[in-house]
Amino acid sequence: MTEALAWADYLTVALYFALVLVVGLCSTCNKNRGTTHGYFLAGQSMTWFPVGASIYSSNVGSAMFVGLAGTAAISGIAVTIYEWHAVYILISLGWIFVPVYMASGAYTIPEYLRLRFGGRRIQMLTSGMLLLQYIFRNISGEIYCVAVFMQLILGWSVYLSVGVMLAIVAVYTVVGGLRAVIFTDTLQTVVMIAGAVTVAVMATSRVGDWATLKALYMSSAANNTLHDPVLYACALPRNDSFHIFRDPVSGDIPWTGSTLGLTVLALFVWCQDQLIVQRCLSARDLTHAKGGTLLAAALKFLSLPMFVLPGLVSRVLFPDEVACGRPEDCLRVCGMESGCSSIAYPLLVLRVLPLGVRGLMLAALMAGMMSTLTSIFNSASSIVTMDIWLHFRKSATQRELMVVGRIAVMAMVAVSILWLPVLQAQEGGVLWFYLAAVVAYLAVPWCVAFVLGIFWRRLTEPAAFYGMVIGLLVGLTRMGLDFVAPPPVCGSGEPDRRLSVTARVDFLHFTVINTIICTGAMVIISCLTKPRSADQLKRVTWWTRHDKEEACQGHGDDVTGIDSQAGDTHAGPSGEGLERTAPVIIVDDSHPCDATSCRRWLCAWACGIAADDRTVSSEQRAHIHAQTTSIEEKASIKTLMNIIAIILMLAITFLLGYFA
Repeated sequence: MTEALAWADYLTVALYFALVLVVGLCSTCNKNRGTTHGYFLAGQSMTWFPVGASIYSSNVGSAMFVGLAGTAAISGIAVTIYEWHAVYILISLGWIFVPVYMASGAYTIPEYLRLRFGGRRIQMLTSGMLLLQYIFRNISGEIYCVAVFMQLILGWSVYLSVGVMLAIVAVYTVVGGLRAVIFTDTLQTVVMIAGAVTVAVMATSRVGDWATLKALYMSSAANNTLHDPVLYACALPRNDSFHIFRDPVSGDIPWTGSTLGLTVLALFVWCQDQLIVQRCLSARDLTHAKGGTLLAAALKFLSLPMFVLPGLVSRVLFPDEVACGRPEDCLRVCGMESGCSSIAYPLLVLRVLPLGVRGLMLAALMAGMMSTLTSIFNSASSIVTMDIWLHFRKSATQRELMVVGRIAVMAMVAVSILWLPVLQAQEGGVLWFYLAAVVAYLAVPWCVAFVLGIFWRRLTEPAAFYGMVIGLLVGLTRMGLDFVAPPPVCGSGEPDRRLSVTARVDFLHFTVINTIICTGAMVIISCLTKPRSADQLKRVTWWTRHDKEEACQGHGDDVTGIDSQAGDTHAGPSGEGLERTAPVIIVDDSHPCDATSCRRWLCAWACGIAADDRTVSSEQRAHIHAQTTSIEEKASIKTLMNIIAIILMLAITFLLGYFA
């Protein structure tokens, strides 16, 4: 199926790579690049547009092009609920969660949990869970999708294509930090949208209007499926293909799960995952953070025409390949017996786009993958450095933290490459549901702990910790059952050997069940244990976010972190403070060539170590801390933001009702 690209396609891709590297490396030219505050939070200087673009592109990776379009080709438009539902949650992120995170002075999501509950075990458990999820969900999904695309379009081996991409991603992520990531994300958002819109327009021009597309889709099936519609019934279009809300029992995306269970998953993905929250915390103030979430929410409206619509068209144009029902045929077409829906989008690029334009679409796919991976690598290095390394190296210096952050990125690249053999053995027919199910199995207890912790001051540390452990064990049990006894391959005629709890309980319904279990456990244990004092909850809950004083940590809270030379102690009104966030250092790099040799200077530049750095005074530090933790807004701007948020929610509610 491999088809050679024209020279114009290769030129487009080459120019894109060059432009990304130039933008990424140029963004390293800032005075705070040599500090953890500048490397991991971009100096908290980002405006609303790059923040919103980075939030969007961090979520819209190649999994959207391959996974979302592939699911639409098999299931219909119901998968759009994942994207449109995010509009409500993104607004919740800007209006509820970000103000609390900013007020608390937390640097990472695990650190916020430490500030809220005290102790270290929740912070460490959360850090480990996030890193595992990045490897087994985010990185694995992106690598798989890029491998599918590259093999079809370029004929490259999996190792060559992914290795080249990861190497380029690592260069400007290691050197530039979050600032480089955000600026390249902004560029890649434009490229992704331009490429996806081009494919959507050219693809839909082949089938006609919406009514024609619906009629053609409902009659599209592989020849073998039409010859034996009973055996291959699973490969026929669903009767509810053009309904977003589906039957709670027989629906593949039941409306009860998409309204209740999906809300829990979305709260974690958008409001509690370091990958997204870090972008909001890089904003120069709360107003720009809100503006970024509004931009990301507005861009989510494009998911139906950009990703879902091309999936529908691909099935109409290539039913024998995209909708293959017989396992033998699927194995011949794409090498997977479970189905070939993952090639729906790549086929459009190969067979619909003219020569030269294919390069633009390949660049758009690369933009999606690279933006997601850069975000993952930067967020993971933040967690490793600030939540794990500082736990074992409490006296770590500024330089040590910067080097560890870079090494963490390279380690993530190495783990990703080692994961490739496992990815090649995965079945890709249900990629989108697999990615969502991983969150359902792992993240539910954390979502419950965050929501209760922010709104219920009575929630205690033992309750949150043991509730997380209980919920995690329940989720891992369900995950194990799914892997041990997977569903039968479509068209194989094999009996379904799964237990009823996995065969009849959709993972979105399981999310609701696990949420109830975690909530009950946390509430009961909280009532039996001693809560934190009012002084310990200042600026870490929704009700205390406007408190003037900062929280006082209790006995055994272990708040030690970076040594005093890093300038990380945030003074409160009385002059006594806690080590709450990343070091705030003003770096003077006006003479970057003070190193004795170019080689030493280049090494220092790559590691983000400034030639001349100096800590700020206590007065300057207090002023900087007051600015970065302020959640004050201008009344007029706040009103405008509220109006835009209401308009977006009303618009998405109308669309959901129209397609219901």
